Amino acid sequence: MEYAGLRAGFRWRVPSRLNLAVACADDHPAAKVALVRIDGSGRRHEHTFGELADLSGRLAASLAERGVTRGDRVAIVAPQCLETGLAHLAIWKLGAVSLPLASLFGPDALAYRLEDSGAKLAIVSPDNLDKVREAAPGLDVVVTGEDGDFGRLLAGPAVAAVDTAADDPAYLIYTSGTTGPPKGAVHAHRSLIGHLPGFECYYEFADHAPEGRYDRATLPHTGPPAPASADLIWTPADWAWIGGLMDVLIPAWYFGMAVLTAEGDFDPRRAVDLIGEHRITLAFLPPTALKMMRRDGVRLDGAALRAVFTGGEALGAEVLAWGTEALGARINEGYGQTECNLVVGNCSSVWPVRPGSMGRPIPGHEVAVLDDDGNRVVGEVGEIAVRGPDPVMMLGYWNRPEATAEKYRDGWLLTGDLGVEDDDGYLWFRSRKDDVIISRGYRIGPGEIEESLMSHPAVAMCAVVGVPDEVRGEVPAAFVVLKPGHRASLALELELQEHVRTRLAAHEVPRRVTFVDDLPRTTTGKIMRRALRER
Repeated sequence: MEYAGLRAGFRWRVPSRLNLAVACADDHPAAKVALVRIDGSGRRHEHTFGELADLSGRLAASLAERGVTRGDRVAIVAPQCLETGLAHLAIWKLGAVSLPLASLFGPDALAYRLEDSGAKLAIVSPDNLDKVREAAPGLDVVVTGEDGDFGRLLAGPAVAAVDTAADDPAYLIYTSGTTGPPKGAVHAHRSLIGHLPGFECYYEFADHAPEGRYDRATLPHTGPPAPASADLIWTPADWAWIGGLMDVLIPAWYFGMAVLTAEGDFDPRRAVDLIGEHRITLAFLPPTALKMMRRDGVRLDGAALRAVFTGGEALGAEVLAWGTEALGARINEGYGQTECNLVVGNCSSVWPVRPGSMGRPIPGHEVAVLDDDGNRVVGEVGEIAVRGPDPVMMLGYWNRPEATAEKYRDGWLLTGDLGVEDDDGYLWFRSRKDDVIISRGYRIGPGEIEESLMSHPAVAMCAVVGVPDEVRGEVPAAFVVLKPGHRASLALELELQEHVRTRLAAHEVPRRVTFVDDLPRTTTGKIMRRALRER
């Protein structure tokens, strides 16, 4: 099967009624392994789809007793773990909306998102509890872990999932903007269907679920199918990020595939050990992870790994070549964003990879490069856009109708990314149209960092821009004007970095702080970020 044939033969089949929890847990054979958990001591624990279905039903009943009902937002502030997966499923069974929040967020970042979303309750790991209580003192909290009350909520009877429409909201993920606070992208249950073609292509058609279980999108397979139970997928990406949640966990569970989670931070050598020891066949490894593995010179010999998906930032031809040889697996880059994910990419067994390119539009998605007048252009730089309607697209920004309207033009969702489409339909990323910083796959809005720095008593004015970094792609850099009575020093630089680290998140810390007398401005008074990036 060739690329043209895949596109021509594709048809969206989105059911009118769909519940993610039912599709990803209840509808699978109870004895089938759903989660492989590696604890801090390296011990392996297996959990079945039957456990997911039963325990999520019990948790849903307990959350309902705490007042959670259809449409309520429930925050999840916890790392990759069984409890995080159960929380999403239980929330969806109630027709409520899950709100994944990264463990790396500090109290200020949490406070905004919890307040803006109107979260009814938060499910929190013990290491995040103090931050959440500081961020939202009056919020009802359920604590995971042996000493928390999460286990007690699993002791009662289970409830069945409520009936939900495919267009009902299911999850809310905040994405950064250039100015002002982050915006929450609301996604429907149907967004799962929109993710499936990309998942199949990136992982070289790992979908071997029985046909007809759901009216869903399908792609023709290019080779003989292997049993889905033979696939084990893993990512170091946080499940609070759409890349961890919707590029791995939820589509894998929909297809009846086991997902591996391992405690601890990412380490290149440990990653190789995990892949080899546990016979991981599929992995989502962000470019930063691959660059770290290359830096450490790791290799996989005789491993079961057969496909690696990567995305979030450009990988580069050298890292792609290294990874293909050192890991012994096909590596497929992909592209999307929180508002509209997994729409461009590669499937190297079907169409050739062009190193440096993001790939081609995934079957089912119409993607083009538009000029300033909204016309499609080839061979010229323009804005990457996705044609709607598309099941993977967000319903809209939470409580921001004007921002939602600005995101679309004449039926196209505007990504804010500039790129070029070549004569063969491959897309090449050029830069952001705005000032969002892309670091380790995270999209970081400079406005939130600037607001945090401005809360420090020594800062009069500041501006944050992205600067190149060999491993992370980009990192934030801050230019700071001090108030009278404060002097520039290394100690103050470190203090400002720690201020951001403890109030926001580690990946938002400016890796460089430059003290300046003034900031370059336009005639209308706007800060000239381009001039700062050139310094």
